[in-house]
Amino acid sequence: MLIGAAVLVALAVWVGTDAVLAGLAAIDPPAVLAALAVGLLTTLCAAGRWCLVARGLGLALPFATAVADTYRAVALNSVLPAGVLGDVHRAVAHGRADGRGLRAVVLERTAGQAVVVVAGLLVLLAQPVLLGGLLPGFAVGAGLLLAASRVPRVRSLLVPFLVDVRRFTARTALAVVALSLTALAGYLVLFVVAARAAGVTAPVGELLPLLVVALLAMVLPLNVGGFGPREAAGTVAFSAAGLGAAQGLTTAVVYGVLGMIACLPGLAVLLRPVPRPEPLPC
Repeated sequence: MLIGAAVLVALAVWVGTDAVLAGLAAIDPPAVLAALAVGLLTTLCAAGRWCLVARGLGLALPFATAVADTYRAVALNSVLPAGVLGDVHRAVAHGRADGRGLRAVVLERTAGQAVVVVAGLLVLLAQPVLLGGLLPGFAVGAGLLLAASRVPRVRSLLVPFLVDVRRFTARTALAVVALSLTALAGYLVLFVVAARAAGVTAPVGELLPLLVVALLAMVLPLNVGGFGPREAAGTVAFSAAGLGAAQGLTTAVVYGVLGMIACLPGLAVLLRPVPRPEPLPC
């Protein structure tokens, strides 16, 4: 949380607060409606992916329950530090009775993030200018995650997940990837909406690599309510592409606010009890 706050302060000093205020003022009703529509699409994709993973582990997870609990999780992710605490709540709630419920959430989340990481790395490798500007920041974040993964306790916890992955059929794996790609497309559409609302007129083909990089930064759990690395990556990427640091920050801020609007339906299920998935009958 402190790292995310420090990033935001540094951006405010570098670019100024006018870009943030401009981003808030740029949000209009069409953008709000687009956010709600994209939020529904990405939530359905995540819920479907979760159901597939749960069934692969031998758990029965109703789709309606998955949708409601996914909305709850993204709502919590959008307002709490690190951007993953909603998923932590979802994993713990579904893993109390059976550890497979917890692992299903972790695997579902990992599948979605893996697609973003692969797309982001491909963009960085294809765009040397972006790679040079963003490499130091990503190196620091990756270094922190790598250091955590080397802790013996963490490494021992990974073993059951590797065993679970081997249970999935090729058909399940392909369906999970397809849903992840659809969700990624939804995030990019919302980012384009944010860019247009922020007054960015660059062609979509020129924007997409920058937006993928900003999404890649969101994978790092070093933010405050989702804000922090995303804004930094967007600012640096837009600056490196010649579109201006201020426009990058404004676009990222608009996307962040639209992302919070997209998960508003999750507020309706925050107080709803979380049913536990039952093992499938033998």
